[in-house]
Amino acid sequence: MTRGGYSSIGYSMGWTPVVRFLIISNVAIFVLQGLLQAEQFLSIHFGLVPRLILTKGWIWQLATYMFLHHGFMHILFNMFALWMFGSTLERVWGAKGFLRYYFITGLGGGACYLLFNMNSMIPTVGASGAIYGLLVAYAVLFPDSVIYLWFVIPIKAKWFALIFGVIEFVASIQSSDSIAHLAHLGGMVIGYLYLKRETFFARLIWQVRLHKQGHEVRAQQRREKYLDGVRREVDEILDKINRVGYDGLSPAEQKKLKRASEILRKKSSR
Repeated sequence: MTRGGYSSIGYSMGWTPVVRFLIISNVAIFVLQGLLQAEQFLSIHFGLVPRLILTKGWIWQLATYMFLHHGFMHILFNMFALWMFGSTLERVWGAKGFLRYYFITGLGGGACYLLFNMNSMIPTVGASGAIYGLLVAYAVLFPDSVIYLWFVIPIKAKWFALIFGVIEFVASIQSSDSIAHLAHLGGMVIGYLYLKRETFFARLIWQVRLHKQGHEVRAQQRREKYLDGVRREVDEILDKINRVGYDGLSPAEQKKLKRASEILRKKSSR
C-alpha cells in the first residue's frame, strides 16, 4: 500500500483500462491453465525456454511468458503489484505509454534472462520482469511516496526499489532457487534506462564526441611530432649543404631531403 503523490488518487479512482485488461487476461489464463491441467504444455510452448527460442526460433515466448504463472501466490503478488503501481503510472502516461513501458520491461527482463541462460530448457513464467520495471518507474516518478512493506513498515519508494534491486542482484549471483532473478533485475535495469533514455543517450553521445575530439587531438599531436622530426632532418641536411655543398650529400641524404621537402610543402599548402 502507498500514500503520497498520485498513489492516493490512483486508489480512489479504481482500476485503469490497461491495468484491468492485463489483470483479467492473466487471471483468465491462470484459471484456464488449471481447468485444463495444461501447465506443463503451456509452460513449454509459451513460457520462456531459452534453448527453444535460440534453436527453434520460438521468439514469441519473450512476450507470452509474461501471461503465465506458477501457483496462486505467484499470480497474486504480481497482479497486486500491477494494480498498485500500474494504475498510477497509467494515469500519468496514458494507456499507450503505459502499455509500451510494460512490454519493454517485460521483454527486456526476458531477454536478460535468455542472455545468461542460453542452454536452459527450464521454462520461466510470470510478469515479474515487467512488475519490477513498474516498481522502478514508480520510484523514479514518486521517490518520496511511502510504500508499506508487508502493510506495516513504511519505506519511501526510492529506497524500496533500491532494496529490491540489491536483493535481486545478490540473488542472481548466489541463489540456486527456481526464481528467475535475472528477469526481475533485467526488468528494473531496462526500465530505468528507458526512463532516463534522454539523459543516458545525451551523456553517451557527449562521451563519444569527447573521445573523438581526444583522438583527433592525439592524432594532431602525433602529426606535429612527426613534422618536427622531418624539420630537424631538413635543418641538419641544409647545414651540411652550407658546409660541403649539395654535391657533398650522399644519395640517401638527397633522397631524404627531397621527400622531406614534399612533406613540408604539402603541409604548408593545406
